[in-house]
Amino acid sequence: MRTREPLSVIETTLAHDVYRRSSTLLAEAAGSAPLPALRTLRDFIVANLHHHHETEDHILWATLSTVDPEAARALADLGFEHDQLDTALQTLAQVRLAEEADRPVLADAAAAVRDLVHLHLAHEEPILLPALRSRLSEQAWEEFAGQVMATAPTEGAELMIGFLDQVGEPWQVDLVLRNLPEPARAALPAIRESAEQTLRLLGRPNIAQPAGR
Repeated sequence: MRTREPLSVIETTLAHDVYRRSSTLLAEAAGSAPLPALRTLRDFIVANLHHHHETEDHILWATLSTVDPEAARALADLGFEHDQLDTALQTLAQVRLAEEADRPVLADAAAAVRDLVHLHLAHEEPILLPALRSRLSEQAWEEFAGQVMATAPTEGAELMIGFLDQVGEPWQVDLVLRNLPEPARAALPAIRESAEQTLRLLGRPNIAQPAGR
């Protein structure tokens, strides 16, 4: 069922759910999934989480500060959690993933990232979502979302589509992908198939797509 939530809340909630889902999956799959699939997921998480909180720190908080200074200050106060996450992501990125003996190191690093992601989002969302809901204009969000899309990392890009399909309703995913250039939109079926193959190797198959998707 569709809601009247603004696009900013829909997109932010889906993005956060992608990071909850992907970081949890890496921690769960570290002991058994094929190493190449684990590397793909690890690289996706590292690149996209860095990008996500850097765009928040450098763009979104500044935008919010003009319309909701109190919320912006409260969000800035959570910056130390971004620093903690940066450190954990750096550790995760340095795991070799070249042989079976690397799995325990990966499991520990992935669990640390997962725990920080879940904790930080639990702290951030009660501040951020109400501010987006009541204060940020649609135009301001569209400008921010355009910057995010234009600078999005390419590492494991198909997994972003795969995880969005898992955590969102089809109409929500369509909204998130509304600004995809036409060549990328035409490639979506192949991108979804690639994501499904990787997610199956990781033990978490993608959800079935409705006809026409």
